[in-house]
Amino acid sequence: MNETVRNSENFVGYEYKDVTTTGEMEGVYADGYPNFGWQLDGSARSALGFFAVTLKFKRDRKIRNKAELSRLQRQFENLAGEIENLEKSKTSGAFIASMTIGLAGTALLGGATFSYLGGMIPLMIILAAPGFAGWILPYFIFKKMSAKREIVVSELSEKQYDAIYEVCEKAHAFLP
Repeated sequence: MNETVRNSENFVGYEYKDVTTTGEMEGVYADGYPNFGWQLDGSARSALGFFAVTLKFKRDRKIRNKAELSRLQRQFENLAGEIENLEKSKTSGAFIASMTIGLAGTALLGGATFSYLGGMIPLMIILAAPGFAGWILPYFIFKKMSAKREIVVSELSEKQYDAIYEVCEKAHAFLP
């Protein structure tokens, strides 16, 4: 009888959490969640994408200051999500601009082809020159725009990382 009481005192019930993220953010989550009482229980490459990683965490259900830790954890998750969005924005604007220019070049070359078939050689030359430029320029535009955006994003990301570390530091203070 005494053995049963002692075993029930040592019982730990866990709650579980799976976090799917990019490989770039894996370290941030693996380092951040332990500050909220979570223990890394394993990780696996996700079926959702080639670069996606699923991290598995567990935490004692009866952890002290759970409400405050959960509030700080939500802040952490929001800040980490903003960093992921910033990383995606490095190339999204450049991609849209280069694709638009490439499609315009394709349309001009299509017009040049039909002009040639219609026997309008001067119109073909007028349409073909900017059409070829519309196929060549997108690469250089993409590189230049993404390089400019990367400078802005790196500054914003550093501010977000600083905010993440402050939240993790506050949360760590609540752990036993």
